[in-house]
Amino acid sequence: MPTSRQSDDHPSPAAISTVGLRKSYGDKTVLDGIDLRIPAGTVFALLGPNGAGKTTTVQILSTLIAADGGQAQVAGHDVATSPDGVRAAIGVTGQFAALDDLLTAEENLLLMADLLRLGKREGRSRARELLERFEIADVADKRAATFSGGMRRRLDLAMTLVGDPQVIFLDEPTTGLDPRSRRTTWDMVRTLVAGGTTVFLTTQYLDEADQLADRIAVLDGGRIVAEGSADELKAQIPGSHVRLRFTDPDEYERAAAAFPGAARDEENFALRVAGDAGLDALRGLLDRLDGAGIRAADFSVHTPDLDDVFLALTGNGTATPLHVKETLR
Repeated sequence: MPTSRQSDDHPSPAAISTVGLRKSYGDKTVLDGIDLRIPAGTVFALLGPNGAGKTTTVQILSTLIAADGGQAQVAGHDVATSPDGVRAAIGVTGQFAALDDLLTAEENLLLMADLLRLGKREGRSRARELLERFEIADVADKRAATFSGGMRRRLDLAMTLVGDPQVIFLDEPTTGLDPRSRRTTWDMVRTLVAGGTTVFLTTQYLDEADQLADRIAVLDGGRIVAEGSADELKAQIPGSHVRLRFTDPDEYERAAAAFPGAARDEENFALRVAGDAGLDALRGLLDRLDGAGIRAADFSVHTPDLDDVFLALTGNGTATPLHVKETLR
């Protein structure tokens, strides 16, 4: 479930904001005027096919590359005029763990502390704290090269937190992880946000955005084509229906006559009744069956998911197949 602690009465200040953000490479426009406002202490997910500009957005906001136009602020600092202020306030975790495989877990953390110019005592204290927090203290003296994918991701996230950032960019952080490791990463993200950290997430896994994000934006063709909560985005897509299945062919025919607009599945004696799948609509449908003396063997309610949202909002969705739901809930 999303982890935001903001309320409608007391909205959080913006941790990230952009106005008219633009970026091109030669004749190819990657970002064509992006406007975002991401409240502090929330998870924001940016979805889109490969080449849509997700990583480019992260690179601009984390000062790795410059925008061609527009404005952007992160943690109160202008990306163009105060890049050092931005860098001091953020952490970045890419698709692949940025570890030194020749160093142990603790040495990787201490190296990061040195790069951030923390004192020796503070660096060691921070390293010990993060080793415990990410449950890798028992392998603190093991080389990173020996770690599994999930352990590498844990250490990578721990290194991102050495500087206690206000904003963390996670660029497809669970790519290649097994379901258990993905769940562990999700739990770590939730813990971070519960502590007030803002997380900017790009992902190819739609269930990941559904699980974690307070708000989701869909990027396609260099533009934000939709933005809202997962439920708000799903509500924009038609396709809600109730599937009624019958074991008695006569009952099936009577039900088909009672719902003349329903789609028929002759092989399975099933009807697909389109419409609002809310409780009131479902109660009305069942009352209608009961009133006609028709008994269904079973029924199921179907509503659009983020797969449907993505496909509807990004054309035919063939630019890159997204990883669909993995039944992790």
